[in-house]
Amino acid sequence: MLPCGTFAERYEQDKAIVRTKLQWGLFIGFLVLLFVLPSFLPIRFLGMLNMTGIILIAVVGLQITTGYAGQINLGQAAFLGTGAYMTAFAATRLGLPFWLSIPIGGIGASAFGTIFGLPAVRVKGFYLALTTLAATFVFYFMMLRLPWFGGERGIGVPAASIGGFMLTSPESQYYLVMVTTVVMIFFAYGLVRSRIGRAFTAIRDNDNAAQILGINLFYYKTLAFIIGTFFAGIAGGLWAYQFRFVSFEQISLFQSLWYIGMIIVGGMGSILGAILGTVLLRGAEEFINWLGPLLQQASVVGTGVAFAGMYIVLGGIIILFLIVEPKGLTHQWNKFKVTYRLWPFPY
Repeated sequence: MLPCGTFAERYEQDKAIVRTKLQWGLFIGFLVLLFVLPSFLPIRFLGMLNMTGIILIAVVGLQITTGYAGQINLGQAAFLGTGAYMTAFAATRLGLPFWLSIPIGGIGASAFGTIFGLPAVRVKGFYLALTTLAATFVFYFMMLRLPWFGGERGIGVPAASIGGFMLTSPESQYYLVMVTTVVMIFFAYGLVRSRIGRAFTAIRDNDNAAQILGINLFYYKTLAFIIGTFFAGIAGGLWAYQFRFVSFEQISLFQSLWYIGMIIVGGMGSILGAILGTVLLRGAEEFINWLGPLLQQASVVGTGVAFAGMYIVLGGIIILFLIVEPKGLTHQWNKFKVTYRLWPFPY
């Protein structure tokens, strides 16, 4: 986002994400604000931000798989749950610290996701959606039947610790989640701007043309699932340490659908779109959760109506964007950047 009259003089400047001194100042200021928030935010808001960060990592992974590579994935929540279970297993059964158990959760989710990514070479569209949809039911069966994951009772997770300091307070969990979220988003930005990201985009636009150009469809389609589900597994690991307990009942098909809705609202094929869509829908969800009890106390709505209204409102937001702005919030942001680039010249 460069002002009028400012141009890149070197290739390194042209490909940089943060280009001007003003952008660097705003970026550093945002990071400072992000890490001082626990000093003046209530505990309830810290919990909301923690959940938003966890979901954001999973949605960014889904954006890589679906938005960039064009591979429909309706099982992202199941892969998040797999990462949570693998993290809990590594932390409890193997006694590993959180900085090892969380990556193991990501690797476990990637291995599970690879199984459903392999058919992507042969099937696409509706049939691929059905294939990934089956991941949720396979996840339920595995977590209930395999003896290592506690069955219906679930599995507890010990608190994360660093040098004897237990990360049990909302503030310490906030820093764990936010540091991981920033690192994963940074990795996602670098990935989609690399050769792998360009191959994903080519496959999304026209896989036949991409194959003619020499892109290995089997390798890159499978890789898209591996990377996207790795993000979900990392989110699942943070989920496990956030709640200190993992159960199959925490994971549902509706979560996968909401993740799809988040990238629709934010904009397909954009990491920024994943961020904007997640923040908007998560903010709307928390607002309705806060407003619902107030309306019930005032006898405006009955018990359970506010909960059902949340899904109506969130679904309405997704439908509204599909009708009014199918390219998502990112499209509006790009239009604003063009206007800023041309200002003060109207032409």
